[in-house]
Amino acid sequence: MDMLFLQISNFPDGSRCLELAIHLMQLLVHKIRIDNMTVEKLQGMTSMVTSLARLFAVLHTTVKFESLHMLTALLSQKESPLHDALRSVPSMIWKCQIRVGITAVLQNRVVSSEKLQALLLAECMMSILGENWLSEEYKVPDDQNMMPVDKFVLLVLESARIEVSVLLNELAYLKYESSKNSQRDDAISQKERNLAILFSLIERIIKMISNASSGEGAVCQTIRESTIMKAITGLNETVGLVLDFLQDAKDHGQRKGDDLLAAVRIVGSYLAEAPYACKEKIRHLLEFIFSVEGQDESSSFHSICFMLPMLSQITMEADGCRILASFGGYKMVIDCLIKMIEQNGMMIDTGNMFLACDTIINFLSNMKNAHIQMGSCFVGLLKALVSWTGTADDSSVIITASCLCTLVLDLTTEEFLLSSSDFDSKTLEKLSKLIARSLHQGIPDDDIEQSNQKQIILSGKYYTLFNINWKKEKKSSHLICYRLQEVV
Repeated sequence: MDMLFLQISNFPDGSRCLELAIHLMQLLVHKIRIDNMTVEKLQGMTSMVTSLARLFAVLHTTVKFESLHMLTALLSQKESPLHDALRSVPSMIWKCQIRVGITAVLQNRVVSSEKLQALLLAECMMSILGENWLSEEYKVPDDQNMMPVDKFVLLVLESARIEVSVLLNELAYLKYESSKNSQRDDAISQKERNLAILFSLIERIIKMISNASSGEGAVCQTIRESTIMKAITGLNETVGLVLDFLQDAKDHGQRKGDDLLAAVRIVGSYLAEAPYACKEKIRHLLEFIFSVEGQDESSSFHSICFMLPMLSQITMEADGCRILASFGGYKMVIDCLIKMIEQNGMMIDTGNMFLACDTIINFLSNMKNAHIQMGSCFVGLLKALVSWTGTADDSSVIITASCLCTLVLDLTTEEFLLSSSDFDSKTLEKLSKLIARSLHQGIPDDDIEQSNQKQIILSGKYYTLFNINWKKEKKSSHLICYRLQEVV
């Protein structure tokens, strides 16, 4: 391999030697297993990537597209040791050359499949090197015609948006209008795979634009505000098309499919940054979104998780809470949180657990006058929160869980809880100790959220009863009040 890569840059463009070398590289790409390579062989693969990057940038023959295909085959392998090796390459030239090659493909009249390959390569580069690869300024050799960063960002985004629009229309037609046959099913599967690639790329662009908008990192120094606004306008339009695709699925009674789940994911990613975008469409579609399942899934757990960043923000206002209450969506968020707690330690994102807690805390705080009924989901939530905090010593876990428990307890009584078949005196004892622990828990001075949550605990029904009954009469029939006395 090393001999080949050292010589390939010396072969004349269009020569028979270069053609044979490319064919040999194609054979290597399809035969090599990267996951168990030695360090020496990984260095050889790194040389292969950098050699292909040069060919992809400078050639204007079929070799350009053959290089593109090999690059995507090598770089699209998930969690590959090759990725780490490429990150450690000191030279920036190969990164610039791949950008030059992508620019050439997207700017020129080539078939859609080649543009999809170029966009997949852009997604791979952002996955390996970080989202800011798309917007970084590179110093390049004089012979490399590098497009300005702002134009390159918009070129990639607009190309992805066009492909998404086409694929969504084609998928909707194939799924709901065309006659069923094996060829149709194969076409749907291929288009769903392509759509997943484009959605992943757009998600990364959303993150990059978010960082630029908030002034985080070097990216904010390289992208103009006008470019950011154009990108946001384009993203808003594309998310609107994705919501129309979901509306079409709803109208046809379809709520199961990996394409629908991917659509929900990208909507959630965008609304995490712009929670009030497409507000009316979201108002009418949120119940359906909460029901979307992947093809091989038996629940809508992931769909709800994708929407949590947005939900935790819109429920800070009463209107957002009313949307969630209109179809009982808060119960589904509670069930989702219970499932996450039950699976804690099994690669569950704790960030999502806190987002779910925040959503329910906001909901219960803003809906106190709406007479929310104490249902079985709240009983299950109390049990789950007690389990989550059993051995926890993280103040954020203890304070957040205790705050949520306090708001739920305001809806009910100890007597009602103990009358529930799946809630016993031991659980109530643990619940009481949790609230007592939270009052004794130290809070960082700069943590406004935990301070606000602790204030909710101090304003809760049982702490108020403790102040009235225990401090004045030195007696209380409530176990929770009794436990509060131990720490106050």
